[in-house]
Amino acid sequence: MNRETEKSSRYNDLEKMSTHELLININREDQSVSHAIFTEIPKIKSFVDAAFEKMQAGGRLFYLGAGTSGRLGIVDASECPPTFGVPHGMVVGLIAGGDAAIRKAVEFAEDDPAQGWKDLEEFNIDKNDCIVGIAASGTTPYVIGAIDEANRRGLITGGITCNPGSPLAELAQFPMVPVVGPEFVTGSTRMKSGTAQKLVLNMISTSLMIKLGRVKGNKMVDMQLSNNKLVDRGTRMVAEELGIDYDTSEQLLKENGSVRKAIESFKSTNK
Repeated sequence: MNRETEKSSRYNDLEKMSTHELLININREDQSVSHAIFTEIPKIKSFVDAAFEKMQAGGRLFYLGAGTSGRLGIVDASECPPTFGVPHGMVVGLIAGGDAAIRKAVEFAEDDPAQGWKDLEEFNIDKNDCIVGIAASGTTPYVIGAIDEANRRGLITGGITCNPGSPLAELAQFPMVPVVGPEFVTGSTRMKSGTAQKLVLNMISTSLMIKLGRVKGNKMVDMQLSNNKLVDRGTRMVAEELGIDYDTSEQLLKENGSVRKAIESFKSTNK
């Protein structure tokens, strides 16, 4: 297999470049990421539509990866409850090597093809759950083994990789393959490949949450009010929606616990 992500950088003698040259060239490469994802939108759409049906029936979304890919999945999953007010466990990120690997690489953790499914089994996986394998190379055994077993058991599987023709691209039912080309630093897939994976994850989770009713208009009406900034944001959202003053909106918000409930409470008592 000819791995796009392992091809030699288009640039050489990086250590001889000035700071300005380094930044300009990195940015130049990054600009290719958005176009690579745009060409994959039909495939991303197919996965989102399939996952939406399952999640409407109570299914969950699982991300599975190693190293940078695993960390990106965990970041996306961890942001769903505070942003959209969904329960912890509705979107789950798993990384080879367990939680310790979030901060520090765990040697050879990604090389066990059975461990990915073992990690998923701890969540009592069922037929409504959806599994997304994330691997820039598309060859990570931890991910490939889990996707293979999930397929065998009839679950929906997606794959995010930057290598066309890779095992993950071939095995996942819904492959999403933004081809970003060689990295600025040869093989450093935390760069363009990681950016592409992050953007695709944003698209998947955000579109699913919108389709599941967790956004009204363009507002995060179910966000958790976990700090003063978010209380202020929520207060302004309530004030704008209802046409009332800030102090009244803040009181409503704190009494009801969310923007959605504050608006509904006000409307029900002011019919």
